Amino acid sequence: MNILVTGSAGFIGYYTALKFLQQGYTVIGVDSINSYYDVSLKEARNALLLNDKNYIFYQCDIANYEELSHIFKKHAPDYVVHLAAQAGVRYSLDHPFEYIQSNIVGFMNIVECCRHNPVNHLVYASSSSVYGLNSCVPFSVHDTVDHPVSLYAATKKSDELIAHCYSHLYGIPTSGLRFFTVYGPWGRPDMAYFTFTKSIVEDKPINVYNYGDMERDFTYIDDIVEGVYRITFTVPQGKPHFDTMHPDPASSTAPYRIYNIGNNKPVSLLYFIEVLEKEIGKKATIHFLPMQPGDVLATFADIDELTQATGYSPVTSIEQGLSLFVQWYKKFYTV
Repeated sequence: MNILVTGSAGFIGYYTALKFLQQGYTVIGVDSINSYYDVSLKEARNALLLNDKNYIFYQCDIANYEELSHIFKKHAPDYVVHLAAQAGVRYSLDHPFEYIQSNIVGFMNIVECCRHNPVNHLVYASSSSVYGLNSCVPFSVHDTVDHPVSLYAATKKSDELIAHCYSHLYGIPTSGLRFFTVYGPWGRPDMAYFTFTKSIVEDKPINVYNYGDMERDFTYIDDIVEGVYRITFTVPQGKPHFDTMHPDPASSTAPYRIYNIGNNKPVSLLYFIEVLEKEIGKKATIHFLPMQPGDVLATFADIDELTQATGYSPVTSIEQGLSLFVQWYKKFYTV
């Protein structure tokens, strides 16, 4: 079977494509390899995938419908795992149009291609950011998410709405995955764990917002990819007894589902830094700062729906995960 993975040179996309290749599938990778962060890191990931003869790669911007449509028509993918997006909460404050172009226009192109080239299942990346001002934890997919605090979050919520529309109108099975702070080797350099590590190694201070009073549901990449792999082949069906008087945001009469995919174990930011210091073998110089616009105090994933649907159960502790990341970082950057 052919599986199309967008964002295949990205962090989660790379590992997801690798997982499918290891299981014997043909993977059609699509990535623009833009300069949002270090291009050489994206190229290094992609080069590893290109070692597999079953990996076919296209450098393509998903906002370009003609190019994307050509890829769909040529390869007729059985499944689509859409992970390409303009990421980053803080970056969205200064570059809003890039999020509209990639996360809205790009997503529309994906669902239109799935409409005209029918697929068994479209799995796409949403984000824990959609919970916005919600403070009831753990975050549940059954809660409404109508109060985003960043444009990035708003675009991800928009993707969920567009997916429902296409599931309802055209019967396209769609599953949205709300990722919770993914980390690990080959990760994104704009993420806190990566920037903290770089700064500590180079004896530079780190900025810690809200004076360290924050928690995140850090989820190791292997656990994330296992969940993505399982959900890809768990094709949703419409609920015949869906209560339209009290509609559940996570399901529908259409073949549509929303899942949280996280670790289900929030970690305080200060403990996270403590573990990093131990693994690196250096103390951090910390600059405590107020809360940044677009940030939230805590994230905490209720993963019951994903567990019930697929048996998903994360197994990697923060201590194990950060140890593996620091080992990779030292090797990759010859520290």
